[in-house]
Parts: sequence; structure tokens; C-alpha cells
Amino acid sequence: MSPRSKKEYIAAIRERYQKANRQEKATILNELCNTCGYHRKYAIQLLSPKIVAKTKGKAVQRRGRRTVYNCDAVLKVLKKIWLLSNLPCSKRFIVILPLWLAGYQKRYGKIDAETLQKLRSLSPATIDRLLKPVRVKHTKHGRSTTKPGTLLRKQIPIKTNQWDETRPGFIEADTVAHCGDSLFGMFANTVDIVDIATGWTEQRAVWGKGEAGVLEQIKDIENTLPFSILGFDSDNGGEFLNYHLYRYLLHRRYPIQFTRSRAYHKDDNAHIEQKNWTHVRQWIGYQRLDHADVVPLLNELYRSEWRLFHNFFCPSVKLILKERVGSKTIKRYDKPKTPYQRIMESTHIEQPNKDALTKQLENLNPLLLREQIELKLKKVFDFMHKVAG
Repeated sequence: MSPRSKKEYIAAIRERYQKANRQEKATILNELCNTCGYHRKYAIQLLSPKIVAKTKGKAVQRRGRRTVYNCDAVLKVLKKIWLLSNLPCSKRFIVILPLWLAGYQKRYGKIDAETLQKLRSLSPATIDRLLKPVRVKHTKHGRSTTKPGTLLRKQIPIKTNQWDETRPGFIEADTVAHCGDSLFGMFANTVDIVDIATGWTEQRAVWGKGEAGVLEQIKDIENTLPFSILGFDSDNGGEFLNYHLYRYLLHRRYPIQFTRSRAYHKDDNAHIEQKNWTHVRQWIGYQRLDHADVVPLLNELYRSEWRLFHNFFCPSVKLILKERVGSKTIKRYDKPKTPYQRIMESTHIEQPNKDALTKQLENLNPLLLREQIELKLKKVFDFMHKVAG
């Protein structure tokens, strides 16, 4: 059948198709597909009313759901909070949004009721669609500065089942080197720890990677945690595998379980490796911090706004199921929650500790914390620029 004959045939049956019931339409479609060799979906388009309007040169109104969220007021609030919360994925951002809206209104003014209702009814898919034009990808990678500590390898057991811990107090630790492009000389490092069960994180800066300096910051971290340390797991770096830390963790009334990962297996420390990126690298970047006076500036930030911002207002997901089905690995995650929320749900945390955290939360505004973080980071970078001359 020629193209002209097909057009005449379609024109002849179009009106009959539009007046037919469901069963008759199916018969007409089968007939058209068999006669012309068209795909069924294409045949439906050819017989639909909008084709008539198009052939007559008239404007055709696009069918589909009306636009609800593409308004300037929604996009303005959405983009602002997304950028300030450090570009989270939509699954985490859907949890961040209600936590931050009250602080946003205190800082930037009241949001009208209609916009507020739209913001609270967003889905992760809609957030992805709205934020697609402003998404930014980060691709930089850092250097490994882990030097093996061999003295205590036989005394400190290897542990690879850290992901099974559900009780707060089992932590992973690592150091992040602020060395820039060169490992030569001395530079600042960040001691990074994360609690496996709750996701609670703490960071401290230290000059170099000396055993005594790292131990001092670990002691300071322990004093600020809302729970007791039950287990300490690290990589094989000499800043952790040393007698100073070994005695501190084990020579006490209630010894702490001290374990290490397998050499050259970063996946054994997956929790802390992920926090190294989200809680340190994404903020401080890869600039070389090679002046000792920058350490107090970083610790002033780490001990105050930094820990409050990440632990009270930044949710994360936890892997709850991992199974192999044929050639695929299926993973299931729980709903995103902040470390504070996970501590509130834990039956292992004493109530006075929970009450203290809740009281502390009442006086916090994530947007003000973010502004203070930016100011103090600027102070750090300005200082390094001044030193560099």
C-alpha cells in the first residue's frame, strides 16, 4: 500500500474509530496494524483527535497533567536550601527540607501558605526534575597518605563485619590529609570518626600525623560524644597502630575493642571513607594547609558549628539488606535520618543524654550554622592565602 493510500485509509476510519466503544476500537486498531504494518501506539496517535487539528494547521493543546511545582517561589526556596545543605541527593533532601524550612523562614522571611504546602508535598522525583539545571558534579580525587604501622599488627585483630553493628559506640576512624598535590613536608590532617549505628561524626585537626597529636584529638572527641566508645576500628596507618593508642583503649577499667581493617582493602572502612568525602573533602577541598597556625582555626570550627550542622541537620541512609540475585546485587536502605534522630530512637542511649541533645537542638538554626561555617572556612583560606604571600 502506497503512503497516499495509507493516508486515505486512515482518514476513512478515523471518524468511525473516535465514535466506537472500547471493544470496537481494539478491532479497528488490529485491522489498521495488520493492513499498514504500524506499531499499535503509532496507530493510536494517527487516529487520535489531535491529528485532525494538526492537519488543519490549528494549534494543538498538549495533553497531560498541569504544572504544579514550576513556580519561582518554590524553586527559590528549593535551590537555596539544596545548595546550603551541600547538594544532597533527592532521597536525603526530602528529609532535610522539613527540618530546614523553619530556620529558612526565620532567616529569610515568611513563606506564603501555598508555597509552603507545595514544598511539603514534593516527591524525590519532582525534586530531581526541578533541580536538574543546577546540579553540580564533583570528580576530584585525593591522595592516599596511609603508611603501614607494623608494630602492633599481630596484637590488633582484623575486623570485616563492622556493618552488622546496631548499637551506638562502635566507631571507625581515619585521617584526611590536607597536602595539596605534594606529600612533601608537614601539613595539617583531619582526624575523622563516625559511629556505625547512628552516623554521628566528629572531626579534629592535627599538625602532621604524630602519634601523640592524634591521640590527644581522639581523647577530645571521646569527651564530646553522646555515648561511650565500645569499639574502635581503623586502617593500618601508623597514626593509629601505635602503643600510645593501644594502651589508651585497652588499659582501662572497661577496655575498648580495638580492631583494624585488612591492608589495601578500603571497603573494610566504607563508613569512614564515605564521611571523608561528604564531611571533609566537599567542604575543605584539596588545598594544601601547610602552616601550623591553621590547626587551631580548623578546630574552632570542628568543635562548634561543624559538628552541630552535620549531626543535627544532615540525614543519611543505612544499608539494611544486601542480597545476590543471579548476576545482580540488590540493596535495600532505610529512610534517611539524621544522627540525632537515630540516637533518639536507640534504646542503648540514656535518657539524660537524649534530653540534653533535644534541648540543644531547640536553639539551633541550620542556615545560621551554615553561614558561620562559611565565614570560618573563609578565615582559614584567607589565612593560607596571606601566608603564601
